[in-house]
Amino acid sequence: MSNTSSSFNWDELFFQTHDDNLEPNQRWSTWGSIERLCRGPEPWPDWLVTQDAIDTDLGVLKTGKEADVSLLERTALDDPGHTCLLAAKRYRSTGHRLFHRDSGYTEGRRIRNTRDTRAMARKSGHGREVEAGLWANAEWGALKRLHTAGVPVPYPVQIDGGEILMEYITDGEGAAPRLHQTRPSPTELESLFEQLLSSLLTMAGLGVVHGDLSPYNTLVTGVGSGDPRLVIIDVPQLVDLYANPNADSFLQRDCANMAAWFTAKGCAVDADELFSEVVSQAW
Repeated sequence: MSNTSSSFNWDELFFQTHDDNLEPNQRWSTWGSIERLCRGPEPWPDWLVTQDAIDTDLGVLKTGKEADVSLLERTALDDPGHTCLLAAKRYRSTGHRLFHRDSGYTEGRRIRNTRDTRAMARKSGHGREVEAGLWANAEWGALKRLHTAGVPVPYPVQIDGGEILMEYITDGEGAAPRLHQTRPSPTELESLFEQLLSSLLTMAGLGVVHGDLSPYNTLVTGVGSGDPRLVIIDVPQLVDLYANPNADSFLQRDCANMAAWFTAKGCAVDADELFSEVVSQAW
């Protein structure tokens, strides 16, 4: 299934490759059948199962207005001991989703198909499918671009219709906590801010802004070990710094959100200074 299609039924995607030889929560991996561009950047990580495999849905990790995220275990057919855990982000279908993003995010984006553009403007069923498909593809493209540039995001494994499989970020025993749930030491706090600043500068150098950055969509591993790792998630709304007239205000909000959290935890960060430093990297 191509990631460019806008007619798929996303709610049924998991079961499209299911057969009677598998359990109800299992399917054959689609890694080998999807288009090459629908797979993650090479070189593929060693932990990723890329041979014939079975995907087992282990349950929902997070529900949201736009998409649900489930935990998936991929097991190689020729080596049952070779497994990997993946996060499966499934964008909601038109009939059930509550997907709503500020239209300010999409200013500057172009759609080549004029029929699709008109359908989106009319809010027709086809138009809503096209719009939601654009968000899934936007996140896929953003993850690949950021990962390749060295921004700490989950490794993008594959996209198939409205489902994106990506690296499962774990903190040992389960899903990694969000930044707002953590209590890092002063030294760890400084390290996390340095990682955040590096990420913001790299994104500005690429000419993009996260647009919805906060302690709620950043994950952290290793708090308490002295070597924490910051991971940025939820990037479908990535904003073009040059094409989108709202980019500056989105970046200011991103900086204010993160500066407020770090300052409250004891690492004083001036939001205006952070914004100025990041903007300077873009020019």
